[in-house]
Amino acid sequence: MTCLHSATLPESVTHGVYPLSIAPMMDRTDRHFRYFMRQITRRTLLYTEMVTSAAILHGDRQHLLGFSPEEKPLVLQVGGDNPEELAKCARIAEDIGYDEINLNVGCPSSRVQDGNFGACLMAQPQRVADCVAAMLNAVHIPVSVKHRIGIDDRDRYEDMTNFVQIVSQVGCRRFTVHARKAWLQGLSPKENRDIPPLRYQDVYRLKQEFPHLLIEINGGIINLNQVQQHLQSVDAVMIGRAAYDHPYLFATADSEIYGETMQTLSRYEVAEAMFSYIDSWVTKGLKLNKITRHMLQLFAGQPGSRAWKRHLTENSCRLGAGSGVVRQALMQVLESSAISNINIPTS
Repeated sequence: MTCLHSATLPESVTHGVYPLSIAPMMDRTDRHFRYFMRQITRRTLLYTEMVTSAAILHGDRQHLLGFSPEEKPLVLQVGGDNPEELAKCARIAEDIGYDEINLNVGCPSSRVQDGNFGACLMAQPQRVADCVAAMLNAVHIPVSVKHRIGIDDRDRYEDMTNFVQIVSQVGCRRFTVHARKAWLQGLSPKENRDIPPLRYQDVYRLKQEFPHLLIEINGGIINLNQVQQHLQSVDAVMIGRAAYDHPYLFATADSEIYGETMQTLSRYEVAEAMFSYIDSWVTKGLKLNKITRHMLQLFAGQPGSRAWKRHLTENSCRLGAGSGVVRQALMQVLESSAISNINIPTS
């Protein structure tokens, strides 16, 4: 993406608030998705998938934590409940070059509960505070928390404010609030994304009562118009599934949210910008579909989208497949329909 002119960023951005982010999503926000999104938006804050503290300390760190410089600004989301282990993870993340550490206190899956982290930690605010304090004492980069408005029967507004009050006292400044409670028993993680009702007003009220904290809202937000509306009441907005299902909605994020005058790449140009990245990774032995699976929705809602997805799906698993497959998929799009909103390169 070519920046023709960088306008003066809003003061909030220069102070590291980042008013727009893409949520950490398991099996989705890996390094290849993040690099792909960087061809669409340069400024939006990106997150890794959640990585457990045990995996960081004992697993393949290059595989789990590696990223390209182009992905920054970038936050590592960790899962765990042991302050000492999390402090070690924070130091590792800082040394690698992450811009922030985020503690997951929102995931409702039974496997996460068995490890005593994720949303179940909302019932243990002092333990969360201890974890955050240990990480803050270990690093110089920010440490934030992503949590729910409540869990099970602990879903009163007062329960959430008690949690935030205790955790903020150790120095945590940024709280990303998923505006749905989580049912830890009886609902699957997927159901927990839809069934409990959204309570945006509780998040707005939290910002009013904790004006010194950075409050970010998450849950059910699907376009930039909604982002702008929420920014009237909170400091930042996080988009989850819509970012994966409609990635090109971020094409105007840098200008609309971050105040930059940018040259927006067309969908065609976004795909073209991935060619060298794809070939570099395929040369290293990576299967093409590990990258192109994140690109399937690039043309969502546009003529030729079905042909694009079909060609990538059918051909990206083939031995030796590289950027040529993506080029062919683009031709499929163009042959399926004349796409009026794409500036097709003439060279």
